[in-house]
Amino acid sequence: MIELEGVPELVDPVMVAAFEGWNDAGDAASTAVAHLDREWKGEVFAALDAEDYYDFQVNRPTVWMDDGVRKITWPTTRLSVVRVGGEKPRDLVLVRGIEPSMRWRSFCNELLGFAHELGVELVVILGALLGDTPHTRPVPISGTTSDADLARRMDLEETKYEGPTGIVGVLQEACTHAGVPAVSLWAAVPHYVSQPPNPKATLSLLNRLEDLIDVRIPLGELPEDARAWQVGVDQLAAEDSEVAEYVQTLEEARDTAELPEASGEAIAREFERYLRRRDGGPSPDDRTRPPMPPKTGGKDEDDDSSDD
Repeated sequence: MIELEGVPELVDPVMVAAFEGWNDAGDAASTAVAHLDREWKGEVFAALDAEDYYDFQVNRPTVWMDDGVRKITWPTTRLSVVRVGGEKPRDLVLVRGIEPSMRWRSFCNELLGFAHELGVELVVILGALLGDTPHTRPVPISGTTSDADLARRMDLEETKYEGPTGIVGVLQEACTHAGVPAVSLWAAVPHYVSQPPNPKATLSLLNRLEDLIDVRIPLGELPEDARAWQVGVDQLAAEDSEVAEYVQTLEEARDTAELPEASGEAIAREFERYLRRRDGGPSPDDRTRPPMPPKTGGKDEDDDSSDD
């Protein structure tokens, strides 16, 4: 039985979830949810029973001292609420934890029970995967859903993936079968620099989430961290001629693949995004580079429209 005592009535709530493990390359997705929780001072209201879902030989508990008293923190999944103010208030239910070791269907059903009790209108699941993408280009973000109508309304891809899946894919399908609108946002992390953290991928996920749910997300030091990360990787690549050559090959392949996107439709979509943001301050992309006028011609390598 789910107890939600102390949780206030929420305004247009959206559940945003991320899980450490197989679906979290570079820790990009879990770090994004942790950023939301920290910036908006989330209040934890529930934690799933660790013994129901985790193998402690795989995800071990940790021991720590609190005023001389030994305590144990168990691996689990926690839920918190953040209140987002502004002209269009919207509350978020943040789900952050580790991909469960067992009983995935029960795990998803428990999360959906919370979503139902809280009146969640949309579930957004963040993930990150390793890909053949150069670190020098904008991070590709794909938005997918199993709901054809939702795909049309929110300009998303209807997922056609077949193959092994993780908790992100299982939770999205559980939402679909329960009649809860669900979207997955995936960041592609360069496989040759996969170790965490990857603040550039985290920033791109948050930018896309901001567009999707129409909220302004405080980014704090994340844009600067993303710039520092890229400078560091640039330096590492420059020290190894084979890596530098490989990165150049990826750049050429990426630029060639994106040429068809420099169409009138893509340019119009980018201009509409610019107009939506102009009255509310600089866009997330503008916070990471000097302001530029809206594009009226072809696509260049600084264009972030691929993150849509």
